[in-house]
Amino acid sequence: MLNRFSFGTGDRFGCQGEAQLSAIKKALDEGVEISPVWNKSYREHEIIGTEPSDVREEADEAVKALNWTDDYFVDADHITFDTVDEFLESSNFFTIDVADFIGEKADDEELEEFVNKNEALLGDLQLPGIDDKFEITEDLLQNIAEQYVSAINEAGRIYRHINDEKDDEVVIEVSMDEVDEPQTPIELFFILKSLAEEGVPLNTIAPKFTGRFNKGVDYVGDLEQFRKEFEQDVLVIAHVIDEYGMPDNLKLSVHSGSDKFSLYRPIQEIVKKHNAGLHLKTSGTTWLEELAGLAESGSDGLDMVKSIYERAYNRFKELTKPYEPVIDVNSKELPDPVMLNTWTSDTVISRIVHDLDNSSFDPQLRQFLHCSYKVAAEFGDDYLNLLKKHKEPVGKRVTDNLFEKHIKPLFLD
Repeated sequence: MLNRFSFGTGDRFGCQGEAQLSAIKKALDEGVEISPVWNKSYREHEIIGTEPSDVREEADEAVKALNWTDDYFVDADHITFDTVDEFLESSNFFTIDVADFIGEKADDEELEEFVNKNEALLGDLQLPGIDDKFEITEDLLQNIAEQYVSAINEAGRIYRHINDEKDDEVVIEVSMDEVDEPQTPIELFFILKSLAEEGVPLNTIAPKFTGRFNKGVDYVGDLEQFRKEFEQDVLVIAHVIDEYGMPDNLKLSVHSGSDKFSLYRPIQEIVKKHNAGLHLKTSGTTWLEELAGLAESGSDGLDMVKSIYERAYNRFKELTKPYEPVIDVNSKELPDPVMLNTWTSDTVISRIVHDLDNSSFDPQLRQFLHCSYKVAAEFGDDYLNLLKKHKEPVGKRVTDNLFEKHIKPLFLD
């Protein structure tokens, strides 16, 4: 069963499962139960050349090595109907991505059905715990229907397919975060109400929040606005659970959650205030700690980091294009590879490790390296063998990063 708190750990190259689980075990030693969730998307599998079964194998081996006795999960991350079948055998957590269907207009009959189902809510809607009153008009219902009915229907279609194929219990998440505009709390209310009516037993929901969630760096946006929206979303979920029979463990999921340090305190305070759950999904932060660990470990590791950067630098557009909505990088402000090649281990580490107290930290370089794991994959066994050779320093960085910078401020401090 998925715990109240769960933590998604991406692992590009499948070598850090034990190091990641060690961070979660540290939390357990301090009395906080967190469900580990290993996640890897179809796109990442394609780039690295791995299969969903590889993630299952990594998770199983880490659990065995560390004598983990609680439940753990393997996430079919950002699956669509076209890609879900490849994950069915190995996964027990399914992140259903319907972002491409948001804004796709449904049939007129489906739109009319949505409006009719919700006519009883016309007028001022007051949700428990939320001071703001929401004015529900026919125009609002029509707009929400046009924006989200297709996405809701697609989530139902994918869930039913998973349910038909899987005999065991699974965790269901719906992801709506990879879009331009955030969902408002009242939109989230109608999305969740409709998913309940669609028969989707949702465990987590990943909306798009206000502000920028750039890869591998801190949140950019209005903290107070985020705090207000996040708390209202938590209260919307509590109401939907009570009113529409959603699973009791339904909770918010924060995607691109790694390194969003300025958000962790308000998230923790709101979650604690309302006794709510939380799923936080990280991905590239482990890959970036691998680079820092290799840079620290010796000349061969440092040379590999420099070689990856040199090759990546000349392929800027190719590597960053898939991540354009979630990075802020000016190629002209990245260090020249010739200059970077002169850097010492300490200099490389100080530039790429996310330490806001370090004036040398370069967030643009870090974001660009986040996008550059494809180059490391092209080194094949040369890269993987270095990870194995330097397992201890690399693994220590991975564990310390997840525990000290992510888990502690979110769940413990």
